[in-house]
Amino acid sequence: MTPRECKKEEKADREFQKKFKFEGSITVLTQMMVDPAATEKRGGGKNLPLRRGEILDVIQFTNQEQILCRNSQRR
Repeated sequence: MTPRECKKEEKADREFQKKFKFEGSITVLTQMMVDPAATEKRGGGKNLPLRRGEILDVIQFTNQEQILCRNSQRR
């Protein structure tokens, strides 16, 4: 990774922590794929836009219906 890319990732992580009031370092618990048969959903507010077959990094299991994730663009 170049220093420029590293700084971009660090900035994205800081914004993520601020937006979701997440304390500590961001640790990826696992990865999951959005169901290829699911309908695509537009994001809004704190909801992530979903695309079929997209791979997501799971950061935290918040409750039975919601999971804190980030996509390949680190959003």
